[in-house]
Amino acid sequence: MTCAGLLTAHYRPPRRSFGPWQTGSMLLAFSVAPSGMPADGSRPSDASVHDAVAAAVKIVRESGLPNQTDSMFTTIEGDWDEVFDVVKRATEAVGQFGSRVSLVIKADIRPGYTGELTAKVDRLEQAISGGS
Repeated sequence: MTCAGLLTAHYRPPRRSFGPWQTGSMLLAFSVAPSGMPADGSRPSDASVHDAVAAAVKIVRESGLPNQTDSMFTTIEGDWDEVFDVVKRATEAVGQFGSRVSLVIKADIRPGYTGELTAKVDRLEQAISGGS
């Protein structure tokens, strides 16, 4: 066995510990949209992607996780695994509408906090109105 072979045969990558943020509560905002021609060759007459986005939002709403959709993003609250499972399924649903999918994700990971989907906005509104 060569020296390189000996090293790779006995190398074990170190176990990674991500800490409590990996399993804690999070807010995750995502935007997903198809592009390209769908596998069936169909193409809508306009450039709208509302049907694809509707398929994604339906999956989010059926998940039972707290969520909110606006004109640009859908935000979900939950733990790491359940939130990313929903995003994966929503992305797969959008994939039926094109040959490619664009996915944008932004997350606020804050272990020990729940209800932040609305609480963050409540604190902002209180600050705007002059409260502390």
